[in-house]
Amino acid sequence: MEQNVENPLGTEKISKLLHRFALPSIVAMLVGSLYNIVDQFFIGRSVGELGNAATNICFPLSISCVAIALLFGIGGASAFNISMGKGQTLPAEKKKAVYYMGNALFMMLACGLFLLVVSQLFLQPMLLFFGSSEEVLGYASVYTRIVSLGFPLFIVATGGGHLLRADGRPKLTMLCNIVGAVVNTVLDALFVFGFQMGMAGAALATVVGQVVSGGMAIFFLCHCRTVTLQWKHIRPIWGFIRRIIALGAAPCSNQLAMMVVQIVMNKSLKYYGSLSAYGESIPVACVGIITKVNQVFMSFIIGISQGLQPIISFNYGAGQYHRVKSAYKRALTYGGTLAFAAFLLFQCLPHQIISVFGEGSDEYFRFAEKYFHIFLFFTFLNFLQPISSNFFTAIGKPKRGILLSLTRQIFFLLPLLVIFPIIMGIEGIMYAGPVADFMAAGATVALIYQELHREEYRTAGIG
Repeated sequence: MEQNVENPLGTEKISKLLHRFALPSIVAMLVGSLYNIVDQFFIGRSVGELGNAATNICFPLSISCVAIALLFGIGGASAFNISMGKGQTLPAEKKKAVYYMGNALFMMLACGLFLLVVSQLFLQPMLLFFGSSEEVLGYASVYTRIVSLGFPLFIVATGGGHLLRADGRPKLTMLCNIVGAVVNTVLDALFVFGFQMGMAGAALATVVGQVVSGGMAIFFLCHCRTVTLQWKHIRPIWGFIRRIIALGAAPCSNQLAMMVVQIVMNKSLKYYGSLSAYGESIPVACVGIITKVNQVFMSFIIGISQGLQPIISFNYGAGQYHRVKSAYKRALTYGGTLAFAAFLLFQCLPHQIISVFGEGSDEYFRFAEKYFHIFLFFTFLNFLQPISSNFFTAIGKPKRGILLSLTRQIFFLLPLLVIFPIIMGIEGIMYAGPVADFMAAGATVALIYQELHREEYRTAGIG
């Protein structure tokens, strides 16, 4: 039976709501990104460049987990909040909401188990496909075979956080991630430095942290605040799953696009690196580190967009369009400020950032600094697309969200990664980034301008 608890999403001040939901989301995203950063730090300090390259090779599988988590996490949360918003006037909608939550949880666990089995059965062929060289393959195989054991609960920890946020408990999302990251960090130090377990120790620490945070997420979801989750709600029902997939397709597509780009990037770095003074391993190792450092910045942006989701979904479902537009504009203000700060950091301190992850040759640092300066030049624009793509998902327009989520990765960056290196060699990979960023920002502005000038926003008195 649904619990009759007044929902503040439709009445409380927008700025206060965004702070309440976005700040825990940002912390949760930051802590989640530490899983990769912490492993990178300990591996870089103990194994070296080849270890760093190995974690980058298996990164597409981590992206796959996040894609599944966002598909059912954000999709389930959006469907849940929209139904709860409509439930203010249509009680039947509120009864449907809990089924979205239960079915999302079931699908996360089922898909996680499937990915675990596939990873164990086809590990080495996948790693070679992802761009691994022979000297890196052994390190990548050891790391990935262990890490894959935690895939089901990693997905639940990531996707379940969106469901907890939709239930009005963003601090629990943050708690799950913090506890898991602390466990991971402590065990990393113990296993890698204390027991000298190398790649296997870093992987085992990651799995234990994911099991802890995923288990906590399941416990909290079984004790929701606004609804009561029962076994009948977890039983898969295609109608609910289809709606969840439709609403979660945009953020999932973005992650899958990132995975495709990462694979192409690894292969290109390996090939064109071998034709340059850097060699095969240096570009792959450097880009792996820089990608994860950039993820720390993107954690702020994605945290803002995730905190925005329940506010927008509920108010759009309730027909309060002035609150939808106000929340979106405030999120853009916060995101733009953080993006400019990250731009200054990446342009001014690249050597200091890369040095945190271990020593390297002169060529190693030269490549890393150049990659920071060129590939991440338009960092100050990179807040627009993630926030806006999630905006469309939150208002129940997944097709536009999918279109926007694919602009940078698939429509722009992927072709440029193929074309530019043919002309400029390995530096072409670097210049593909800013060109794609600029084009994606332009596409985002065009789609959002069209949406916010629709009739419902104008009749709300703020168009």
